[in-house]
Amino acid sequence: MYPAVPLISSRLPVEEPVLVFALALAVFLVAPLVIRRFGLPGIVGIVLAGTAIGPNALGILALTDAIELLGSVGLVYLLFTVGLELDLRGFARAPENAAIFGLSSFGLPFVVGTVVGVALLGLSAPAAALLAAVFASHTLLAYPVVNQLDVTKNRAVTAVFGGILFTDTLALVVLALVMGAIDGGLTALLFVRVLGSLVVLFAGVWFVVPPIARWFFQNLSEESYFEFLFVAVALFAAGSLAELLGLSSILGAFVAGIALNRLIPRGGTLMNRIEFLGNAFFIPFFLLYVGMLVDVGVILDGWRTIEVAAVILGTMFATKWIAAWGVSAIQGYDANERGVVYGLSVGQAAAALAITLIGFEAGLFDADVLNAVVLMMLVATVVSPWWTERAGRRLAQADEVGPDEDEEFDPRILLPLSTDAERQRLLLEFAFVLKDEDAAEPVHLLTVVQPDSDRTEDRLALIERNLERAAAFGGAAEVPVATETRVNHNIASGIVRGSVETRADLILMGWDAHGSFGRRIFGDVIDRVLRRTTMPVVVSRLGHPINTTERLFVVLPHGIDHHEGFYEAVHVVKRLATKLGTPMTVLVMEGRTHQYERLFDMVELDVDATFEEARWGKLLETLNERAEPDDLVVALSPRAGEVGWHSELAELPSRLVELPPRSFVTIHPRHGEPEYDARFLRFE
Repeated sequence: MYPAVPLISSRLPVEEPVLVFALALAVFLVAPLVIRRFGLPGIVGIVLAGTAIGPNALGILALTDAIELLGSVGLVYLLFTVGLELDLRGFARAPENAAIFGLSSFGLPFVVGTVVGVALLGLSAPAAALLAAVFASHTLLAYPVVNQLDVTKNRAVTAVFGGILFTDTLALVVLALVMGAIDGGLTALLFVRVLGSLVVLFAGVWFVVPPIARWFFQNLSEESYFEFLFVAVALFAAGSLAELLGLSSILGAFVAGIALNRLIPRGGTLMNRIEFLGNAFFIPFFLLYVGMLVDVGVILDGWRTIEVAAVILGTMFATKWIAAWGVSAIQGYDANERGVVYGLSVGQAAAALAITLIGFEAGLFDADVLNAVVLMMLVATVVSPWWTERAGRRLAQADEVGPDEDEEFDPRILLPLSTDAERQRLLLEFAFVLKDEDAAEPVHLLTVVQPDSDRTEDRLALIERNLERAAAFGGAAEVPVATETRVNHNIASGIVRGSVETRADLILMGWDAHGSFGRRIFGDVIDRVLRRTTMPVVVSRLGHPINTTERLFVVLPHGIDHHEGFYEAVHVVKRLATKLGTPMTVLVMEGRTHQYERLFDMVELDVDATFEEARWGKLLETLNERAEPDDLVVALSPRAGEVGWHSELAELPSRLVELPPRSFVTIHPRHGEPEYDARFLRFE
């Protein structure tokens, strides 16, 4: 017989793996709920709970190798999600914003901190420089706060996210230079080695990961969890590469997030899985780990610890505030944006402690400095999320739109489906891209069955099972999905009737370019739908996953700007470009570009677009020369005879099938409701 194992150990700290795991999950559940009652962000509760149950307080949990592993993984995962959330389009439009913030937020604290370390703390110049680098960098402890408040796309927040490239890279460069100087002196070879490591890391990840990811998503993504596993492999491989190069794994993870940014659109199933696992598991373990590192007893270790901590905290808070104020003045940020910038930039966590421990082991710091840095972390983990939420909530409220404007950002989509599972998935992903990130209105999945006295019931049962699988896919993306089944002799009539009953804002249909006339092809079902409804109809032929799209080519027939559904159609195009993060080339057919540039600017959503004049006779030749297989062609196509219609549009879909872009979309604008179109205009 096996010896009896007690349910709960009589000794502390708890060592039973299952019980340790259960206690950790209980902290993740209870601590945020309790701390929110005191007006503090939930992540502060996890940090404080980790401090309370950790080895330096109640001693309920020991800082085991497993917790240290999960905490380190959580920090790496956190920086990866920051890279994924970075608004690359906003960063590309104004990289100087991130550079100005990053260099200011690091440079001022570093210079002042080095001088203060030598003058007031009596440190050597290398030790003072390394200590200044610790608090000149920052960890985005308050990232879950801005993510929850949905202000991650704000210009100031984007600058802070991009600025971490500068602050953390510079901090790690200082670490490498200081340690190299101790070992062999500050030589030119040392500078070359560190610079070479950075070049290899950035080039290796940016030029290797995206092509492999694009190929994988296109060819080996039958099961969605394979996609997540691929992303996880890329994430930790990049972190490992950074460590092999003598850099920090968090820098590699951040670069990997940027590299995969455009291939994992917001609102999709894969992004939802990444965020869910991070917010529910990895990031809370990192916060717990940070809390367990904190030793409240450092306050009792003597005045030297308090003196060093006070100098560090005073220097950090003052210089970070001056940097935030200066950057805000230069960039024109308002008070709320300035507060968010400051709150995000004062966060300090395990990365700061890791640098300090290296300095301690090298003999640059004594125990008083180490304890002071731990105390600084404790204060920063409370101040950073609290300040960020305080300013971020005001920022979110200032950016809110009225209830009448919400509908345009979250359209009701009717999606008629076939029985082709792969096409269903591609169309669903496309529908999710068109939806709002916090979708409230469902995607209505519709299948119309023609009655057959012998097989109708069997076909209905098969279709309902198929719709249930599609609905489950939508649930994984946290997009509400409603399923509809209609029995109708006329499929087009069933689709139009379904759009009326569901009060849809647009109909999204797939086109099988190689099917027979009896199957959803222009000239049969789709054309009948176009004739019988006035609402916008989006017809798509998707030959690749929508998230792997590299560029958009938009075809505008001359005169389309006079169509009463023009602005709504432009809004759909701009939403598509925004969600995919792709550059957009607008081909103006037989017209002047400056006119359409002005009209595009009048529509909500800011996108980067280039406008070019084109001719119908040269359109296919132009697309054949410039478009790649992973590009997407979007044509605004009025119904035959309407304003903006051109005879070339009748044959355009069948001719696009032969071109390299395996995917194209035709948007048939709404007609008969000019007052609806005005909702999408930008009013200053």
